[in-house]
Amino acid sequence: MGRRVLIFGVNGFVGTFLVHELVSAGYKVIGSDLHEKCIISEVSAYYPCDLSDARGVLSLVSESNADYIVNLAAISSVGQSWRAPALTMRINVEGALNIMEAARAQETSVRVLLVGSSEEYAPKDGPLCESDSTIANNPYGISKATQECFAALYAKEFGLGVCLTRSFNHTGPGQNPAFVLPSWCRQAAEIEKSAKPGRVTVGNISVARDFSDVRDVVRAYRLIMESGRAGEVYNVGSGRALPLCDLLETIKSFCRQPIEVEIDTALIRPNDTASICCDYSKINEELGWKPKRKIEDTLREMYDGFVVA
Repeated sequence: MGRRVLIFGVNGFVGTFLVHELVSAGYKVIGSDLHEKCIISEVSAYYPCDLSDARGVLSLVSESNADYIVNLAAISSVGQSWRAPALTMRINVEGALNIMEAARAQETSVRVLLVGSSEEYAPKDGPLCESDSTIANNPYGISKATQECFAALYAKEFGLGVCLTRSFNHTGPGQNPAFVLPSWCRQAAEIEKSAKPGRVTVGNISVARDFSDVRDVVRAYRLIMESGRAGEVYNVGSGRALPLCDLLETIKSFCRQPIEVEIDTALIRPNDTASICCDYSKINEELGWKPKRKIEDTLREMYDGFVVA
């Protein structure tokens, strides 16, 4: 295979890190997103495209002459998916279908990586592995599970080289503060800068989640893109289910000012799963991947970034 990668959703949080990972590995990256301009200097070429536009997607895939396609474009917030279930299905499922249709229409073989989510899984005590039941309890998870069904079909019936992830929570510098950990880091940093006591507003901190550093995650994406088995799904996570209350205490410990915690019931999701933990044995055994970074170090980096901002 060649060395050209087309990334849909390139301007997002993960896109920035994936571009750097790929360029560092010698790939040429072509980017696409809804925006008119690309915000990442390492991208070789950029083309605005709406994934719901099947003709536009086909045209871009053909013109890019890409050897690999990675789709990061999605409604990726569980909360947003509850507010707009139909839109979530359209963007997350129809967009993936348009990419797969465009890929299989090419004269040369194109490998596709579609990003899924741990939100696809049914609740379970203990680490989740790829063979566990996928009965999602929110619109976002359902959309990603539906994407996965179509991908399995395209791999089996059309011979498309499509692989998927079920990615667990990931974070890092530059993530939108609408997400939980950067939100807490920013709030704590603002208290630090104010030089007086303050309050951090949170949602449900009794749940436990598996968080990875985004730089570990994009390394996994590159390996799956390159060598993952067609039609297969790979968990990407840390293997540690950490209570959010403990992560909050870690962030509070960075701040020299007293912090009061206030729970906002509006931030609590319906049907929130008590604990989610990744079993990453499959990707470790097949592709040699394992996480390298500690989430506590990532939180410190994020907090420090907000302090100096």
